[in-house]
Parts: sequence; C-alpha cells; structure tokens
Amino acid sequence: MSLATIIIVTHNTARWRARQKAALEAQTDKRWRLCVIDNASRAEERPLAEHFPEGAQLTQSDVNLGFAEANNVCARDAQTPYLVFLNPDAFPEPNWFEHLIAAAERYPHAGAIGCLQKRDGAPGVLDGVGDVMHASGLAYRAGFGKHAAPPPLGETFSACAAAMLVRRDAFEAVGGFDARYFCYFEDVDLGFRLRLAGWRIVQTPDAIVAHVGGGSAGATSAFAEFHGARNRLWTFIKCMPGPLMWLLLPLHLLATVLVATLAPLRGRGLGAWRGIVAGFSGLGPIWATRRELQRTRKASLADIASALAWSPDVLITRRPVRHKIRG
Repeated sequence: MSLATIIIVTHNTARWRARQKAALEAQTDKRWRLCVIDNASRAEERPLAEHFPEGAQLTQSDVNLGFAEANNVCARDAQTPYLVFLNPDAFPEPNWFEHLIAAAERYPHAGAIGCLQKRDGAPGVLDGVGDVMHASGLAYRAGFGKHAAPPPLGETFSACAAAMLVRRDAFEAVGGFDARYFCYFEDVDLGFRLRLAGWRIVQTPDAIVAHVGGGSAGATSAFAEFHGARNRLWTFIKCMPGPLMWLLLPLHLLATVLVATLAPLRGRGLGAWRGIVAGFSGLGPIWATRRELQRTRKASLADIASALAWSPDVLITRRPVRHKIRG
C-alpha cells in the first residue's frame, strides 16, 4: 500500500533525471507512488516514462502552468494520506522517505514536514533548514549557503517545497498551493495557511536531500524578483491576522520598498518594483481570499505572533529559528 504520492514538477531539467531516478530507486521504504508533470519543456527536454522509476504517472502539459498549479494537478489525483513535493534537482538519501514518514506519524498534528537540504557538491554547506517568516513580512530559507551544523528537530514557520511532506487532507482543506502565485513564495504562503488552520510545521534533520537550486532552466533574476515581490505582498495581506496586519503594515511596506530599491544595485533590475505594482493591482481577489481565511482561522493571534521572527538580527544573519514542537 502506498503511503505517499511523490510529486515532481519538471521544466527543462533533463540533466538531473538519471541521478534522481537512481536516488528514488534506492529508497529503503518503497511505500510511495510517483507523479511527474512536465511544464512545457522544450521538445528535447521532455521526459519519458523510462526516465523515472517503474510505475511513474507522467503528465505532459503543453503550457507552463507554473510550479504552484502543476503541483496541484498531481495532488488532485492523489489518493494517498501524504503528498511529498520534490524538486527535479533534489536528490534524496536512501532513508529520506523512511524518515519523512516516521516524522509524520510521530507528529500527527503537523500539517507539513520539512527536510534538511544540503548544498549539492559543496560538503558542509547547507541549502535550507526550513523557512523563517519575519514580522516585517520578509521570509528566507534558513541556513542557505551557510557552513553550519543543521539545527535540531523542531518547529519552523514553513517548509521549503523543494523537499517536503504535506498531509493530503490538510493540503486539500486549505486549497493547496495558490495557483495565482505561479512560482516563488508559494510554499511560505501554504505554510502560513496551514498554520491559520491550526496545523504545526515540523522540520526534521533526518530526512536529507542534496539540492542544486535553480534547477529549472530559464528562470532569471528579474523573473524571481517580480514573483517574489508580488507574492510576498499577497501573502502578508492575505494571511496576516487583522491586528497584526495593521500593526505591521508600515514595517512591511518599508521593508518591501527597501528590498526593491536595493535589487538594482545587486544587478537584479526593476523586477521587484514591477512585482509590487502587480501586487497592489491584484489586491482585489487577494482581499476576498483574506476575508474567508480570517473568518475560518483556528489559530490564535498569539499562535501566529509566536511563530514569527521579531528580532532584526534574524533578518541580517538569516539564522534558523526553532521552536519546541507543541501539541
């Protein structure tokens, strides 16, 4: 019996297939099925069933649905208790799935379980140990690019979708990934909505993947800056509970303007400013979603406030923030 559906979204990522296939076939726990969806790759990059472990379900899209909606497509067909999202350039260790399931069963109140991501080809360098949401509304992948020991098991604000497990019933109850995001920040948004619904997010150091990063060819800095800025604004407005939103809105706007102003100095162009404009232009539907989210919110104001990082030092150092796992 399959416990989980592993979902992989590909887009011009043929160079990673053989290695990922071998990593999946080496898993010590085989209680999973595989769903692969290709997001309109070039003809020579499009996957075939033989590129994946036997029995994989392969869907070919002739249009680029975006990372968020492509994952949703596979998730809608899943009948397993768990969904596991895995980037095409993430290579799990043999006991990765075994540890993910162990953590999920140990913590039934956790809506998502995040993995320890190590930088591929760089011994001792972390690629991510969970996402941190600062009170300013800025978020980051903790530990990214750091030479450091991974933090212990604990709660993180949200799990990185490059390698994470989500309970299918929780995923469906909160509406899955927000397809309007296309890509970038969609996992932080999902984690926030899971928290609003009363779920916890656990980060385990035992389920390990080596992650290249930037595995989908064609993504540019301007592209990332646009979607990051727009989706960050949408997440803050949509998910932050009322008293916190109005209290923190000036800080969020200041942080947003500062990030957009610095982006061109880092060679990233004006994508962030375009994202901010698009974010405000599209606030109508986001505000409507906000009303429903806050109406059905189960988490207390204190729950959400305590899950945020408040110290300016956290943003500067981008260090992990861990909380004791609560029941």
